[in-house]
Amino acid sequence: QVKLVESGGGSVQPGGSLRLSCAASGFIYSTYCMAWFRQAQGGEREGVAYINSYATTYYADSVKGRITISQDNAKNTLYLQMNSLKPEDTAMYYCAAKAGTWCGGVQSFGYWGQGTQVIVSS
Repeated sequence: QVKLVESGGGSVQPGGSLRLSCAASGFIYSTYCMAWFRQAQGGEREGVAYINSYATTYYADSVKGRITISQDNAKNTLYLQMNSLKPEDTAMYYCAAKAGTWCGGVQSFGYWGQGTQVIVSS
């Protein structure tokens, strides 16, 4: 069974930083895409950053230059380093994974974590 567990969320002031982690277990695919999605209160779930097994990355325009996705395969952990945070970054952040290097959208991902809350306010 694939299990994804996010951590690292919290409350920060605008301009602050957070590093989210996603610990993966039971994920045995050699080709994959992993991603961070976020969903604001009352909003739709949107993709923030993606990385596949070839280390190809993609970022939403709204976070480019401020957020970096990375993976530590030895630790089976996915990271999302978030800097220069803005109030509009406030959302529940979800780790997601799928087999295959094609990342696609939210409906393409079959494995999800429980989410970790990020609140950016003064």
